[in-house]
Amino acid sequence: MTTPASDPAASGDAALLAAFAAGDLGAARVLTLRIAPRVLGYCTRMLGGDRAEAEDVTQEAMLRLWRIAPDWEPDRAKVSTWVFRVATNLCLDRLRRAGRAVDIGAVDEPEDDAPDVAERMLDADRADALNAALRALPDRQRQAVVLRHIEGMANPEIAEVMDIGTAAVESLTARGKRALTAMLMPRRGELGYE
Repeated sequence: MTTPASDPAASGDAALLAAFAAGDLGAARVLTLRIAPRVLGYCTRMLGGDRAEAEDVTQEAMLRLWRIAPDWEPDRAKVSTWVFRVATNLCLDRLRRAGRAVDIGAVDEPEDDAPDVAERMLDADRADALNAALRALPDRQRQAVVLRHIEGMANPEIAEVMDIGTAAVESLTARGKRALTAMLMPRRGELGYE
């Protein structure tokens, strides 16, 4: 049987958190590398591309995880779901304080290994269009769409993160997808989809 001390990378999130609570800093490193990049990507999208704010939120969410580690109850929630929920609340707080003001110039262009410059430019235009359309969605719809279609979470996990029922997640996701389609459909030709 593998233990966090012998092979942290093979351990589950809850086992790693318990190992950290028992003093295993290597378990914390593994868990951070496993969860933080996904949370950072999610927060960056939720905060309209503001990477610095997203890094702050991700760091705060992870710090809160480390603080609750000794009291963690594995049967209550998945570790990743809990962190996403904390990150969501922190993002929504920042959006409210900022009045949803977003600096569009702060959005990083996505990196792409495609050798063709025109294709890279088209991919960047598509990403910018998607990010702009995501920013135009109401917060809850954007949250549901990003968690489902970009982060790849299942509806029950999203329901737990958002503290709503699965049917509400399905409704928010469907409405968000319809709104995105309505915003992006007129730009199909411009974005190279025709």
